[in-house]
Amino acid sequence: MLFNSVQYIFFLPLCAILYFLVPQRWRNLFLLMASYYFYMCWMPQYALLMAASTLTTWLCGFFVDRAKRGPMRKAALALNITVNLGILFLFKYYNFFISLVTRSMAVLGIAVSFPASSLLLPVGISFYTFQALGYSIDVYRGDICHERSLINYAAFVSFFPQLVAGPIERSGKLLPQFRETHRFDPAQATQGLRLVLLGMFKKVAIADMAALYVDAVFDDLYQICGGLTVAMAVFLFTIQIYCDFSGYSDVARGSAQIFGFQLMENFDAPYFSTSITEFWSRWHISLSTWFRDYLYIPLGGNRRGFARKLTNLMLVFLASGLWHGAALSFVVWGALHGFYRVAEEAWRKCVKPLEFRYSWCVKIQTVVKTAWCFVLVSLAWIFFRADSVLSGVMIVKQILQGGGGLTRLMDDSYCLISAFMPEYSTLRWAYVFVLFFAVCLVLFMDFRKKYRHVEPVCQIAACPAILRWAVYYAMILAVMFAFVMTTNEYGQAGAFLYFQF
Repeated sequence: MLFNSVQYIFFLPLCAILYFLVPQRWRNLFLLMASYYFYMCWMPQYALLMAASTLTTWLCGFFVDRAKRGPMRKAALALNITVNLGILFLFKYYNFFISLVTRSMAVLGIAVSFPASSLLLPVGISFYTFQALGYSIDVYRGDICHERSLINYAAFVSFFPQLVAGPIERSGKLLPQFRETHRFDPAQATQGLRLVLLGMFKKVAIADMAALYVDAVFDDLYQICGGLTVAMAVFLFTIQIYCDFSGYSDVARGSAQIFGFQLMENFDAPYFSTSITEFWSRWHISLSTWFRDYLYIPLGGNRRGFARKLTNLMLVFLASGLWHGAALSFVVWGALHGFYRVAEEAWRKCVKPLEFRYSWCVKIQTVVKTAWCFVLVSLAWIFFRADSVLSGVMIVKQILQGGGGLTRLMDDSYCLISAFMPEYSTLRWAYVFVLFFAVCLVLFMDFRKKYRHVEPVCQIAACPAILRWAVYYAMILAVMFAFVMTTNEYGQAGAFLYFQF
């Protein structure tokens, strides 16, 4: 079930009403059943994988808690990690691994073959697997106590708002909320609905609309488009993936807030960062902190010298790239960000940062650094979106070659929009206007969030009543228009990009 679907519009309020009508002692069981129903709407049999991961990590926590010391604790944790990563490897990385082995052997003149897997990748498997593994590691470290209620723990792993695309919640933050008594709070529910609307606006009015242009360029037409047109597609994909993923996180946080649960913020105006280090403290925060706490620090972090720190950073970003997808293009994307981080650390180590005395110099420096960071991130996104490393290189080459200027860009864009829009010129202009309006609004709210420290939903709520409701209605109309324009012939909306991870 997609957040941006008619089914979810009915599922969420019905689920919330029943949740607050059910007696307190049965609420977590109800949430568990609702979450499994939510997941099984995609493919029922794959719910067994989530159940297996849940049971394995819960039993691991039980044995680790019972065995305060000794080899039993390590054995239980090792078995749990092996089982969960083994499931993840089989469904996500097996075909990628055997293709690498086959090609490597072919280079050496050895012909080998392995049976390929035809298993579909379960939606959200990387998210709930990492969340479950984080719980068992926390119990092993003694950061939290073992959750004795299997129902509470299973509800924590499968909680439907953040089940298939995060945020990857920490057990110490979310799990205790399943032991609390939640009462319906109209103010909290209203704030949650505002977040849901903002998330739907980002996803449908921006991400899905931008995807029409981006897909046309990347999938079919980039070989005949000018360099500036391809650069425009790269810019739009940079916006698309942010609004797609942050839109999901906003809907997830808003949906959970209606039930009285607080999920962590996963994005914090990342495109206004002035460095790659700051970018990764604002982008996909739940995953970056997960890798920091469960991979970077266990590898030694920055405690074993500067060279080891740089090595650990590169390993973490390579792992992050592989986590996102079983393809070399994702590994290249992770390697680029790893190189950025290593270069920044080396720069700070070897070169003393410039100190400006005048405020206008500081502002100019901030603008330049923000623009440079955005360009570097956009460059890496090319390989994230491209079908292969070679395609990514060709796209970069085409951008550098340029060609056509603004006139070619306008002509190419007109042809592209005409290809995926109806024949009515009015709708084409409406497409451009809605997308432009939506992008400007989201970037403006992110700017104020970064430099005024005001949440986007609070920015809108603080406006005068006429302006506030004008913005709400404009967002709703934009979502409705975009939904009609982007649904396929079967009436299905575009899936979230991170569902494939």
